[in-house]
Amino acid sequence: MKRFWISCFVLAIFALPARTQKLQVQDSGREQIVHVRTALDHLTVLEMNGPVSAVAVGSPVFKVEWRENKVFIKPTEENVATNLFVWTAAGRFNYELEPAGPVPEMVFAIDQPVPVPPPVKASMDRVAPHQVSPEEVLIGTKTVRLYGSVPGKKRVAVYLNDLFQHDGQLFIHYTIRNDSNKTYTPGPPQVSALNSPRYHDSLYALSNCQLSPAEASRLKSSGEVSIEVARTEMPSARIEPGKEATGIVAVNLPPGRSGPTVLRVIFLAGSSGPISATLVM
Repeated sequence: MKRFWISCFVLAIFALPARTQKLQVQDSGREQIVHVRTALDHLTVLEMNGPVSAVAVGSPVFKVEWRENKVFIKPTEENVATNLFVWTAAGRFNYELEPAGPVPEMVFAIDQPVPVPPPVKASMDRVAPHQVSPEEVLIGTKTVRLYGSVPGKKRVAVYLNDLFQHDGQLFIHYTIRNDSNKTYTPGPPQVSALNSPRYHDSLYALSNCQLSPAEASRLKSSGEVSIEVARTEMPSARIEPGKEATGIVAVNLPPGRSGPTVLRVIFLAGSSGPISATLVM
């Protein structure tokens, strides 16, 4: 199956004079990255012009969390730089988090101006329901990162590849790899969501990550609830030893989600019991 790629939407910034704590205004641009200066024991706030759907940071040295349209950044060590991605309905925004430095040189906040909507043209024509286009799929697809390692010797494992959300549904593109010595018949997957998931680290930093079995075992929750599977596609009914197959499962997302959501994709068939993949989003 052809793998999805994400197109970029990047920004330019306007900075205040140096040697003073800075409040910046961030404007739309192309092929640029926003550099953010930080300081120990201080927060830097990114205020976007729309709700934040996901964030990803390259190093755990920076604590990153978000609430609604605000992203909070706090360094915990010196001499470490990394990158940060923020997704909103407008697209993906790229940042470079510079090593923690003096407080007078840090950026306290970066505000993203609210765009002025174009005038609405009156029309008597009935608007047809929106159909997702291939371009929207390419732009909206997010790659799933693997957090931890999945032992693959003499076993069957599930790897989550890409995610795409549209009209309240989540499409998950996955791969099943059969490294056992027996033919594996996966059958249709089941999906569940963890209630009030808790983890020893911030789940916000693990957005769009698949947790390895070892890391998934460290999750705590108050139970699980089944999620409706709207559609599933698996071209190969049987997976021979040493082979792999890809598939797609579409689920209806729980309404009123707030904060990180943790899903389990479970395949019940298997000689050694069910196999599953744990997704943080």
